[in-house]
Amino acid sequence: MNNYLQHLKLEAKELKSQNLPQFYDHYAPELGHARETFFDHPLIQRCREDAIPFLHDDYGHGIEHSKNVAIEAGALVLAETAGWDVPLSRHLMLLSQIAGLLHDTCRLEPEHARQGASLSYKILQDYPFSEQDKDMIALAIANHEAFKPHLQAQDPAAQLVSNALYDGDKFRWGPDNFVTTLWEICDYEEWPMDKILNRFPKGLEIIESISETFRTPTGQIYGPEFISCGVHMGQYLYRRMKQLCL
Repeated sequence: MNNYLQHLKLEAKELKSQNLPQFYDHYAPELGHARETFFDHPLIQRCREDAIPFLHDDYGHGIEHSKNVAIEAGALVLAETAGWDVPLSRHLMLLSQIAGLLHDTCRLEPEHARQGASLSYKILQDYPFSEQDKDMIALAIANHEAFKPHLQAQDPAAQLVSNALYDGDKFRWGPDNFVTTLWEICDYEEWPMDKILNRFPKGLEIIESISETFRTPTGQIYGPEFISCGVHMGQYLYRRMKQLCL
């Protein structure tokens, strides 16, 4: 990465720290519990090790991306199940975090969501999950792509896990796009500045279009702010890139 892009990457990190979406304040307890589970639960620890060989940090969808998706999908489940039976709520959170870890294991393959769902059964074959649990995880993975038809579950719990994974993944289309994903893709593709500039306007249009697709009630409330924060960051970086190219 050249010096100009490295400097812009640092600017993006500073911008993110100044403009955190309200979700992080309003659901701090749920995020704290989800984060603790992610790092301490033995099945999550095992799944992290099993998932790492399939994840691709050099294309913006590696372990850091999967960690953030897993934690925030878990927090969304806790938010949506406030008042439910506590063991069930926490179990569904665990399933959403496993799905978050595994959702991009086939990221570089055609039909990566469907392929990832199939792979999840193989990875989880010897895990102490019921077949229903594994089906929930696979459905969530199969349903996580934007702008594509998704399967509806008959079971509200399965639908919640699926919707939470989708929203946790699409939260990443906000500030994370311009703090990590963009730069990892630029490094991987070795894009020069002019190519990045040419792609930027279309990329911002696609990001904006995700705002209306969030699926959980909590995601529908807070997701658009993630996207708005990301778009504002992107517009700022686009102006800065044009200045640097003069």
